[in-house]
Amino acid sequence: MIKNKYDLIVIGAGSGGLGIALGMLEMGFKVLMVDKSEEKIGGECLNTGCVPSKALIHVANIIHQSTKASDFGIKSSGTPNIHKVKKYIESKQNSIRRHENVDYFREKGLDVVIGKAQFSSKNSLEINNGEYSAKNIIIATGSKPRQIEIEGLKPEITFTNESIFEIDFIPKNFIFIGAGPVSMELGQAFSRLGSKVFIVDRGERILKKEDPVISEVLFKKLEEENITFYLNAEVKKITNEGFAEIKNKQGEVVRQPIDAVFMGIGRELNFESLQLDKAAIKTVDGKIVLNNKLQTSNKNVFVSGDAADNFKFSHAAEMHNMLLLNNFLSPFKKKLEKDKFPWVTFTNPEVATFGLGEIQLINKSINYERLEIDFSENDRGTTDDFEYGKLLLFIEKKMFLTGSAKILGGSLVAPNAGEIAQELILVNSAGIGIKKIMNKTYPYPTAADLHKKIIRDRMVKDLKPWMKKVAQLLYNI
Repeated sequence: MIKNKYDLIVIGAGSGGLGIALGMLEMGFKVLMVDKSEEKIGGECLNTGCVPSKALIHVANIIHQSTKASDFGIKSSGTPNIHKVKKYIESKQNSIRRHENVDYFREKGLDVVIGKAQFSSKNSLEINNGEYSAKNIIIATGSKPRQIEIEGLKPEITFTNESIFEIDFIPKNFIFIGAGPVSMELGQAFSRLGSKVFIVDRGERILKKEDPVISEVLFKKLEEENITFYLNAEVKKITNEGFAEIKNKQGEVVRQPIDAVFMGIGRELNFESLQLDKAAIKTVDGKIVLNNKLQTSNKNVFVSGDAADNFKFSHAAEMHNMLLLNNFLSPFKKKLEKDKFPWVTFTNPEVATFGLGEIQLINKSINYERLEIDFSENDRGTTDDFEYGKLLLFIEKKMFLTGSAKILGGSLVAPNAGEIAQELILVNSAGIGIKKIMNKTYPYPTAADLHKKIIRDRMVKDLKPWMKKVAQLLYNI
């Protein structure tokens, strides 16, 4: 017999679960949120992801800037204290936990149960030997870091994002396996803390989801910070003497001393404990089968966040939750829109990307123009020493002088790129024509003024000789 009935049950108290649970609660619904432990409240983002990593990056950037002060006659001394670094990270996590904890949620009227949830039927769960049912159930169980086995690698020196913030030493030699965003961010941070960082990846370049011209800029900047890359290579073995044997595609082997290894090779899902079969939820290759409304084969069960396996970002969970809220409360149902999604890699310089990339545009047979410009053509880029930065835009192939062409996607690499890109993200997501950018007056000198320049330069190319003659005639009347 079902003892506890709700309008909505959310499994998981991370980014994918909190937003939808609190949103439905605020609309007056009876909501239950379930998580395995109180310590997991806030999910990966608060505990082992976005928040601690950005706090670490902030500290590392401060230390890096202090070393640059010597160029102007100020000398810094000493070495970073990992315990003080961790204390800072924990303080920022605790600040956010003030409004992401069990007591806070219960005070707001949200029912929270700590325990292992598993389906007992299509619309009910068993938790701590109790039965709970709801009209709809949302799976927001997140993901976990994928790991690979390497001969000789010891667990005590192996880290993922789930354990790296517990580290109590700064490794002298630190190998990062994988050249994706997490390895780039944390690799640079530890390099700035004093580690000698080696990044190993089987691919030909870093940040394979980014356009090559963008990832190449970051690659060169990281090399300038003495980070060593082994691309088209893999770690084959860790010797008893503490060396990593790195083998490239040509069969050549390099031995590097190591004190720690970080696994940054993607994420994986695990739904075994949920007993999805009891709820008639289909899976393929360990992934839940979803339609474009995040609905499973069980029409009353939905998925949000990493568990949906499309974009593994905290703000993707926000996008999922906005869709779910709309579809729960409105007769006008929406489908998941993937073509305008943005993300940022928080290295220094940052990489910000949004909308469709060139490969996607080609695959979709969309006519476009590719525009590129360097921050050497922006006065703020010059004064703040990031002339190396680059802006890349993909724009509809139309007559530019009309201003009706829309921005289809783009990327930029520069300090604070994630903030600079916000205007472009808005223009892209709202389908605004480039004329709006041309009509805007940008305060001088700002980095975002480059948005206007790249479009203005392209418009000039559309000026025909007869247009100039007409303009001259009108001027002289």
